[in-house]
Amino acid sequence: MSRKCELTGKAVMTGNNVSHANNRTRRRFLPNLVNVTLLSESLGQRIRLRVAAAALRTVEHRGGLDAFLIKAKEDDLSPKAKILRRQVQKKAAEQAA
Repeated sequence: MSRKCELTGKAVMTGNNVSHANNRTRRRFLPNLVNVTLLSESLGQRIRLRVAAAALRTVEHRGGLDAFLIKAKEDDLSPKAKILRRQVQKKAAEQAA
């Protein structure tokens, strides 16, 4: 399982530990990933995702999982989230028609 958020694409970054003597050693900055179950209102089902804690705040801010997926960029989403996005868009089109 990769260390990458399924909704925002936030992943591992690299950098340096810098000592007081200015010695530099490589290190990794890991995203704060949590396993969550989010409710999709249009699909009427619960979806398990591995997302960053910051992404949870963004999902709530945008008005839920469905609204987040519709506004999200296709490049940032995982394959599982892309499938969900297409399903939500299809349901929204059916309800609008």
